[in-house]
Amino acid sequence: MRIGVVPNLDRSVGGVYQYAVTMLEALADLGTGDEFVVFTYVGDEVPAGVRLPGPVVELRRSAGPLGVFGAAAARLSRGAGEVDGAWRAFFGRRGIDLLLFTADNDLAPTTGVPYVVAVHDIQHRLHPEFPEVSADGEWERRESRLVPLIAGAAVVLVDSEVGREDVLEHYGSAGIAPEAVRALPFLPAHYLRPADQDAVIAMRAALGLPERYLFYPAQFWPHKNHERIVQALGMLAAEGLRLPVVFAGSHTGVLRDETFERVMRTAADLDVTDLVHCTGYVPDETMSALYAGALALVMPTFFGPTNIPAIEAFEFDCPVITSDIRGIREHVGDAALLVDPASAASIAEAIRRVATEPDLRAELAARGRAWLQGYTRDDYFAALRCALDAARERIGGGR
Repeated sequence: MRIGVVPNLDRSVGGVYQYAVTMLEALADLGTGDEFVVFTYVGDEVPAGVRLPGPVVELRRSAGPLGVFGAAAARLSRGAGEVDGAWRAFFGRRGIDLLLFTADNDLAPTTGVPYVVAVHDIQHRLHPEFPEVSADGEWERRESRLVPLIAGAAVVLVDSEVGREDVLEHYGSAGIAPEAVRALPFLPAHYLRPADQDAVIAMRAALGLPERYLFYPAQFWPHKNHERIVQALGMLAAEGLRLPVVFAGSHTGVLRDETFERVMRTAADLDVTDLVHCTGYVPDETMSALYAGALALVMPTFFGPTNIPAIEAFEFDCPVITSDIRGIREHVGDAALLVDPASAASIAEAIRRVATEPDLRAELAARGRAWLQGYTRDDYFAALRCALDAARERIGGGR
């Protein structure tokens, strides 16, 4: 088959970007006998050193009415999922039998070409209380995109069996068959490299960090729960245990900036402003050193079912503190300390334990290594092959 791959290469989307890069490299090594063409949008940047499975064709937005995530008005004016002739011709001229989208994309149901799509987020259905997935028409926008996207897919990729259950529960009535929803769990990000002690020392000097610090790479969305981490630090500081935290992530945009300002006001109220280090985005090599030097990853997010930073931390023997919620609980098993994300006291207790119990830190590091051995790159390859084979069978295509 001739398969067109449409990756999301916008770095600002974090884990979704890493997912796309991981898949591109995997497809380059998959050995299925398929031909691949990579379709990138104007302004996308393929990371240096990433091996691609085939030639690159640039998608200009003038080639058709849709962009990567937008064009809601154009979609609604045609009708949800209605095929657009310009896109049908565009991909037909290139002999594309199947399209593979690494994230939800308005383009997918409009091309007339069978497609596989990764659906990473239906949190508007699961947690509508958070404004980033529901306010100002966001719930409706997400729903109008996902219903035709899922209904029209040959295969939907999700990050876990819990994610599969969620998609079938909330979108099974849209027409997607259970056998068409396939779990393809995350791998650690491609850019992570071993960081020796010299790299860690240099990173700490550059960022002004002490030897012991906590780490959380996440944008300042309300669901990421930065504020309760700061509240936990305040509780510990009142007991005499002052531990800094590094927040690596953006706070651009109205809602994220409001969240950031609230987090910093909380830090000031609790007299722990000096313990909160906000770096924004950092270079790839700095990320590796931050993981390698951290006392623990602290990630009390309200969203799951899986999150890439936890498995990235496992790569560096970095203990993980994360949320005791459905999905995450099943994802990390016994390889992390699980906390109630709604309780600053619960987060503080886990931090206290990691900070004061070296045997626990060693045990968590060992469990993280064991977790990684239980899901390898070969396992990822096998799951991806199965997903493509399922798509082939469903559309009646050959190799």
